Amino acid sequence: METRQLGNSDLLITPIGIGAWAIGGGGWEGSMGPQNDSDSVPAIHAALDHGINWIDTAALYGLGHSEEMVARALHGCTQRPYVFTKCERVWDGSGEIGASLKAASIRRECEASLHRLKVDVIDLYQIHWPEPDADIEEGWTELAKLKEEGKVRYIGVSNFNVAQMKRAQAIAPITSLQPPYAVVRREIEQEILPFCAAENIGVIVYSPMYAGLLTGAMTKERVANFLPEDWRRNLPGFREPALSRNLRLVELLRTIGSRHGRTAGEVAIAWTLNHPAVTGAIVGFRNPQQVAGIVGAGEFRLSAAEVGEIEDALKPELPLKRGT
Repeated sequence: METRQLGNSDLLITPIGIGAWAIGGGGWEGSMGPQNDSDSVPAIHAALDHGINWIDTAALYGLGHSEEMVARALHGCTQRPYVFTKCERVWDGSGEIGASLKAASIRRECEASLHRLKVDVIDLYQIHWPEPDADIEEGWTELAKLKEEGKVRYIGVSNFNVAQMKRAQAIAPITSLQPPYAVVRREIEQEILPFCAAENIGVIVYSPMYAGLLTGAMTKERVANFLPEDWRRNLPGFREPALSRNLRLVELLRTIGSRHGRTAGEVAIAWTLNHPAVTGAIVGFRNPQQVAGIVGAGEFRLSAAEVGEIEDALKPELPLKRGT
């Protein structure tokens, strides 16, 4: 699988990386529902066996459980992938989630992540959300200190807008941004992607299949039967009338994929990788079986004509789809 340089770093990453959100399991605000831990390790191993060389997790996912599962999967691996994680989301003893960019909190979080991941250094440490906004400078200054101390190799941000990235840049360079991006969620095309390209900030996008909606396996029935804790129930793209339109788009992705022996999900991921400012896409796997239907996106590329087909299908509804 090809590799691409991530921003101003020396990290050469594969076009797709392993997203460890779902393997955090259920029982916390923002979960994607229960996860069988016995599936998580084989899923990660299967993805690594296909050549994927990075994993993106966060302390928040499963309130530390995702990081612990990543450590379990990587124990004994001879060729360890890059490990990316995030700070800023914190929780108390009852699991109530809050936000902190205070220096002392960032340092505690980093030490906790190092412990859970069982690593001496984190390859990419990211601020999960720019909240509280007033503390961005304090938090970013602390990340820069952690980099100077060798606890993390590179530092990045997630969910930042251009103005917030400029504030961080005034303190220390940004290696990467992690924003949401999918064919049905394109708002970052207007300002954020051009800014990152001009500033040599790597972009690793999350939710390229829009939380599973574009995989080809999602149906109205499945959406209707989401568990109450499944955060996707709140996404606009999973509600009518957007849901029906998005599922029709999936049929086009399926048609394009069938020409190449690819799934609708692989086409959706390849669409995000077609943008020149995008370095890589984060893709979640719950079990080894899912890997086979997604991992091909690391090498598959859409033709200009196929990109045009997708754009033509979106034109009548593009203003609405940009906000879904």
